[in-house]
Amino acid sequence: MVVLRTINTLNIGSHSRSWAHSESCDYEAEQKKRKIWKLVLTGGPCGGKTTGQARLSTFFENLGWKVYRVPETATVLLGGGVNFAELPEYAQFEFQENLLRTMIQIENSFFALAEASERNCLVICDRGSMDASAFVTKKEWEEILTRNQCDEVDIRDNRYHQIVHMVTSAKGAEEYYSIEHHATRLEGLEEARDRDTKAAEAWIGHPYVDIIDNDCDFESKINRLISCVALKMGIDIGDRLNVNAKKVKFAINGPLPKDAAFPNFRDFEVAHHYLQTASRTMQSRLRKRGRMGKFSYIHTIRKQYGGQMIEVKTPLTHRDYSHLLDQQDALHLTVNKIRRCFMYNNQYFQLDIYKEPCHPRCRGLMLLETYTTLSKEQFKDRLPKFLNVDKEVTGDPAFSMFNLSLREEWINSKKFCHRLSDDEDEDQDATEEAHNRLEAVHRKSSFIEINSGSASPVI
Repeated sequence: MVVLRTINTLNIGSHSRSWAHSESCDYEAEQKKRKIWKLVLTGGPCGGKTTGQARLSTFFENLGWKVYRVPETATVLLGGGVNFAELPEYAQFEFQENLLRTMIQIENSFFALAEASERNCLVICDRGSMDASAFVTKKEWEEILTRNQCDEVDIRDNRYHQIVHMVTSAKGAEEYYSIEHHATRLEGLEEARDRDTKAAEAWIGHPYVDIIDNDCDFESKINRLISCVALKMGIDIGDRLNVNAKKVKFAINGPLPKDAAFPNFRDFEVAHHYLQTASRTMQSRLRKRGRMGKFSYIHTIRKQYGGQMIEVKTPLTHRDYSHLLDQQDALHLTVNKIRRCFMYNNQYFQLDIYKEPCHPRCRGLMLLETYTTLSKEQFKDRLPKFLNVDKEVTGDPAFSMFNLSLREEWINSKKFCHRLSDDEDEDQDATEEAHNRLEAVHRKSSFIEINSGSASPVI
């Protein structure tokens, strides 16, 4: 049986009514609402994209979904006799610009078909808009965007729901790397690795990026692909594919390393606002995320339903976001962060750096998040060596954003949440222990910063 666990929606209705009195109806409505999921499948040469597309299509068609497969624009053009390496520099630039225009038009045609369908639709894009940026300089890419009146936030964050990067077999499965039976694949091992890295880095900054590496056999790799897509879409497939990807969170001690210590990264301004709800079994929040004055907006509802945690994520327009702000909960402060996104060891990380204005308990706090299928011991080697990792805090209420945003001191607040439940959380000892765990991290960071100095990110 397929059970919805996390729901991501595209279209929203009026938000003038109060969410506090309609959360159950809203959840049931989300279950029934037709869904469209726009997925980019990218990666290095010989990474499994072609097989992955076919298997994804079969899996979701068997669930009753309509699946559209957008062809790779570069393959279509290169298959027509274009040899990119032989083009003069100005022609390479124009080719990438025309490739982006063509790609967007082809995708829009499939997106329109999905909108017109009465069925749930999965649109699989064989590479997406940001992949074109991997083949030009940063200056040339910015010129292409300007000439075509495009913005990175729009064509990356707002255009697609999820990005999945299939790591080339040239990284970790070299014996399986081949350029045979592929008319446009000419790369040797080193070039394939370089292309893979550039393709992954092109998507740094998108809020939902999954990296599927070669730490397993190929069949398991494809199963991981299907599982990570189903998980993000909110479809519970049980143990059918035997994959247990989970979100993990780590407290990071200051000071923040200088920018040069990081691999290629993108910084975003992020603001979270908690909204009023009628029940302790539900949390509702808004997220504003962007850079250089361009933002995207998400409304998230978390609640207990049928014994499991449900998340409903709804993209918003600026207008709907502004309307929902009227329902902000006065018992919570706005959470302001710099979110730094980067790749390290074939892993996509998000480092949240809390900033003013904020509650004193958030001052200087840094939390690192990612998804992994590895055990705690195995994952230790994946953690960034340039960060001073204090400890894992996954599931610890002391590092829950809901609790961190509370206006009152935790010991005095009846809203401190140990878990989503109808029961009042009046365990003063547990609340005080949570406070002590957070303070211990702050003390370590303060000691290190006094001795080392600190750096602050600037957008």
